[in-house]
Parts: sequence; C-alpha cells; structure tokens
Amino acid sequence: MVVRSSERLRAAEGVVAQLREGLGVVAVTLPSLRVDVVSLASEAPYPLVDLGRCNLDTAMRLAAVLQGLKP
Repeated sequence: MVVRSSERLRAAEGVVAQLREGLGVVAVTLPSLRVDVVSLASEAPYPLVDLGRCNLDTAMRLAAVLQGLKP
C-alpha cells in the first residue's frame, strides 16, 4: 500500500494530537511536540514527529508513567 504525501502529513498531525491528548491524561506536557517541518521539505516528504526537548521534571514524570506501563 502506497501512502501519499498528504496522507502522511495528516497521519503525522493525527498522531501528534493523540500523543498530546494521551500525555495530558497523565499530566505530561511536551511543549515542543509537533510535526517536524524540515522533514516535509523534500519532494516526497516523509514527516517525522518531533518529541522535542523537555525539562528534568517532565522527563521524570514521563519515565514514571512509562514504568507504570511495564507488565
């Protein structure tokens, strides 16, 4: 199945929204969470999701949440 560029961009935007919502439920905010615009610059764009940078407190909350998901 070939996914067109516009579909890839919509999928990337959708997953960013899902990540933002899901992380918000566990009180984790990644302020730089976005679709990486540089990855859209090529003729056949392959969008990347930029999780960005966060401070130590946010990283610790995210690590704690992920630890809670381990079986």
